[in-house]
Amino acid sequence: MAPTTAAVRTGDASRAAAPPKPTLGEALRYWWKLGWISFGGPAGQIAVMHRELVDERRWISEGRFLHALNYCMVLPGPEAQQLATYIGWLMHRTWGGIVAGALFVLPSLGVLIALSWIYMAYGRVPAVAGALYAIKPAVTAIVLHAGWRIGSRALKSWPLYAIAAAAFVAIYFLHVPFPAIVLAAGLIGALGGRLAPAQFAAQAGHAASVATHPRAVIDDDTPTPQHALFHAGRLLLVVAVALALWAGSLGALVLAFGIDGVPTQMGWFFTKAALLTFGGAYAVLPYVVQGAVEHFGWLTPSQMIDGLALGETTPGPLIMVVAFVGFVGGWVRQLLGQEALTAAGAIGACVATWFTFLPSFLFILAGGPLVESTHGQLRFTAPLTGITAAVVGVIANLAVFFAYHVLWPGGIDGAFDAASALIGVAAALALFRYKLGVIPVILACAAAGLVGSLLRGAP
Repeated sequence: MAPTTAAVRTGDASRAAAPPKPTLGEALRYWWKLGWISFGGPAGQIAVMHRELVDERRWISEGRFLHALNYCMVLPGPEAQQLATYIGWLMHRTWGGIVAGALFVLPSLGVLIALSWIYMAYGRVPAVAGALYAIKPAVTAIVLHAGWRIGSRALKSWPLYAIAAAAFVAIYFLHVPFPAIVLAAGLIGALGGRLAPAQFAAQAGHAASVATHPRAVIDDDTPTPQHALFHAGRLLLVVAVALALWAGSLGALVLAFGIDGVPTQMGWFFTKAALLTFGGAYAVLPYVVQGAVEHFGWLTPSQMIDGLALGETTPGPLIMVVAFVGFVGGWVRQLLGQEALTAAGAIGACVATWFTFLPSFLFILAGGPLVESTHGQLRFTAPLTGITAAVVGVIANLAVFFAYHVLWPGGIDGAFDAASALIGVAAALALFRYKLGVIPVILACAAAGLVGSLLRGAP
């Protein structure tokens, strides 16, 4: 494995010695802590890992960290959780990756199950309802802001703007399924990359700062560990185990609830969702809305907005909103009868989480050795550029969908909710102009709604 250039490294003699390799127990304790403090979406989560793993603990070098990150960015699924899985696997083999990825998710799952229970059991209490009322327009502004952020990075040429506009028209007016939009955008991107490569040039996702770092446990010139070398037999074994776990889990749900049972439908639906999360959680949310809200009816549009707010204010990847969707679906459909609603909701949340994240472990454990064997900077492909452009239009559709249900809660023929509009405008100003974070905006709006409900006695 070739060392990095002299511009990045100043020579072994001038660099501090690498710290001792952490034990699996030490790594486990770190990943457990990370699962509880991973707020701020993927950018914030990656920043936390970079600060602690690269700068403070020196478990991995800047170059190797970014190399792993670039691979995770081109995968469907939550890139921060996949990055934790990758680094855990690189340091402590398969079990290290499983532990790192699982502990990144489990705290969020526990917190969301608890919050979902409070929401379903006490959501109609005036104080709680008042807070949720004010959160909805804030979430609409947050989705709009997310679309703007992605669009400002992704839309660098007129064909990409055209793809984004076409995606919006397709999903909003023509009700084209999200997977079809992803496929079409990928095909257009592949064709555009051949005919007009300059218009579909990949944009850098995370800029690397060239800096000199002390030596790390996994440094730029550290040889690839034996377990991370590519072997065709190991690749087949990992794929076979993952498929067996998926098929066995889905089969168990069929036996327990029937092929048309809600948990079985959730398992199949969230498997597809997991394979379509190019561009982050906001990109797949329209697909979740299409399926969970409009097709299966597991929850209402209003509940979906509330769930996104809960997902924004809890640790872990934002795609953990699927746990809320699963909980509400299990509760509403009374999987275990009217006397066991909480258990039914917990089953739904666990099913949604399991089938959403299982593919991520497969991608890392199966693809990691291929990445380590090349150890070259991975490039975004033209099809992915096209998909990312389409994601912008899809997120715009999501913002319009949320705004419609927030501003006209009784339908377009009903009354316009001016108070929600004012809250939404205030939230948008806080995000766009004053650059406030998502969590402060949600908490401020919730507090305003709570105070308002207390002053008037009801939301």
